[in-house]
Amino acid sequence: MSLLNQLHHQLGLMSWPLILCSVLTLALWLERSLALLWVSLRGEQEKRHLRRSGNTYAYTQAECSDPKSLILRGCNLLVQHQNCDKGTREDLASVWLQQQRRKLHSGLRVLTLVGVISPLLGLLGTVLGLIDMFRSIGESNDPVTPSLLADGLGLAMSTTAAGLLIALPAIAGAQLFGLWADRLLDKLTDELNQCNLHLEGVQLGGRP
Repeated sequence: MSLLNQLHHQLGLMSWPLILCSVLTLALWLERSLALLWVSLRGEQEKRHLRRSGNTYAYTQAECSDPKSLILRGCNLLVQHQNCDKGTREDLASVWLQQQRRKLHSGLRVLTLVGVISPLLGLLGTVLGLIDMFRSIGESNDPVTPSLLADGLGLAMSTTAAGLLIALPAIAGAQLFGLWADRLLDKLTDELNQCNLHLEGVQLGGRP
């Protein structure tokens, strides 16, 4: 509680909104890092397993009641509909990929919103701090000294600094996690395309 009281004393009225933004940013950073890392590692592990089997998609045609990686789940979906025509499987894969895109990009809009709001909250806190400081000076009969102004300005500007410190990792995280998710989706799309061609009897390199 002493830390929270100190932050409230330093940041004034905007302390709780800024603390909420910082906690939300940290939580989303941890959640997205773990989620995307899990998807990436499981995908690479599954690809190595499939390649060791001798036939890239032989394992997808085996019965698998609970696939864990996105690659295996996507290929199993296509295999389950292998009797459909190629266009139908492509439409099915496209819908499934859109669902995975929403999951992989989950929370990134919130991070972006926090990155936009945090500096504004900090600026608002600075303005309110300056208003309070000048009101106190106007009500006081004591002489205004440079040290008094420096202390008041320092406390007021601390909210702007806090807002920027929250906004930087929030915006950076939204961009970096978005690039990471897009890269995973590109790899997943490529694997599904190859699987679809395999079901049509077409192999890369022109081999039937």
